[in-house]
Amino acid sequence: MEPSAPPTPRPSTPFTIGFDLDMTLVDSRPGIADTYRALAAETGTFIDADLAVSRLGPPVEQEIAHWFPADRVRAMSDRYRALYPAHGVEGTLPLPGAREALDAIRARGGRSMVVTAKHTPNARLHIEHLQLAADVLVGDLWAERKGVALREQGASVYVGDHVGDVRAATAAGALSVSVTTGPCDEHELRSAGTAVVLPDLLSFPTWLDNWLEGHGENAGA
Repeated sequence: MEPSAPPTPRPSTPFTIGFDLDMTLVDSRPGIADTYRALAAETGTFIDADLAVSRLGPPVEQEIAHWFPADRVRAMSDRYRALYPAHGVEGTLPLPGAREALDAIRARGGRSMVVTAKHTPNARLHIEHLQLAADVLVGDLWAERKGVALREQGASVYVGDHVGDVRAATAAGALSVSVTTGPCDEHELRSAGTAVVLPDLLSFPTWLDNWLEGHGENAGA
């Protein structure tokens, strides 16, 4: 009988790993597209919902600005957020490996947090509906502003799918881990400065074990 592999070292203090939400943990494209279609029908304004969901990541105001004049962007963004609970939640599914990634962190003594540009109440609807086991949720933040929340929570790693998420990790002094399940490909993500690129979260638990083995007690620093 071959000897079993030695256990992965556990840090002496809890470590924290952050995740983006849209297109990192969840595929929210169907629900977001339906919300844009509802907004278009209500206002009589053409919105190409398929185009909109091909460039997810930044705050909704940036997308709304493509379809409405500047003086209506704030009001239409607020209306989109108000329509979202009825149209954006049911069609959203976890991306492959999302639950396993969060469970792996908890099983190894860590904390997980979600930091997203999505409006916090709407992000919480996704977390609760899909029963994603995140310990902390912070919404309404983008790029470097995400870095503030990550730093406050002591996150060592931030996982995202967009170059804005790489900027967030850099601002927080955290390791940037990227997945190619969103709008940015590996070249874009590496050019932005990410340290690690994974095809999806299915490979995250193995990566996590390797990272913990390399960091040991310093993982929670």
